[in-house]
Amino acid sequence: MTIRILIADDEALLRMAFSTVLEAQPDMAPVGEAADGTQAVRLARELRPDVVLMDVRMPGTDGIEATRQVIRVSPRSRVLILTTFDLDEYAFAGLNAGASGFLLKNTRPEELLTAIRSVAAGDAVVSPRITRRLLENLRPHIPDGSGADHDERLSRLSAREREVLIQVGRGLSNTEIAATLYLAEATVKSHLGRILQKLELRDRIQAVILAHESRLIPPV
Repeated sequence: MTIRILIADDEALLRMAFSTVLEAQPDMAPVGEAADGTQAVRLARELRPDVVLMDVRMPGTDGIEATRQVIRVSPRSRVLILTTFDLDEYAFAGLNAGASGFLLKNTRPEELLTAIRSVAAGDAVVSPRITRRLLENLRPHIPDGSGADHDERLSRLSAREREVLIQVGRGLSNTEIAATLYLAEATVKSHLGRILQKLELRDRIQAVILAHESRLIPPV
């Protein structure tokens, strides 16, 4: 299967660099380029790409709002936020808007390709280790909830699914969750699949965000 990719960045040289890397892959095809968020949303609606590489800071509609709109107009498209070390708060905002992960703009080509393939397959590209670091960096930017368990969707979960969600929210991998809860790793994976379905979430990183916003994970 060829992964169809839309590149959204206001820097022409970066768009060209990304496109060159992608065109060299037998399983990838850049299908469009957008210089701003408004154009990205329009092209996402028209082209229905599998993956959108979305810059955060663009003129007009920024990458955060564009991500939110892309998810709405092309629900099957997955968004990878492009950010830099000093823009971590935007990374969280993008993930909260529906992105499936984030990449640093200076990421190595092989890491970019791996991330795109992972997202196209339905996974989040934020590893458990990076998730933990991200949450620590972005904790001040997570909206303060009205109290523990304020999200009514949590009532859909069984007691065991709730336990798994808490461990996911803490940034543990499936292997670590299995060891913590004395479960088989395959069982953890099954629980996570049901959690995502019941909570109407796109991927693991969205589950992490919900766990923190609902205060299942106590703030530090």
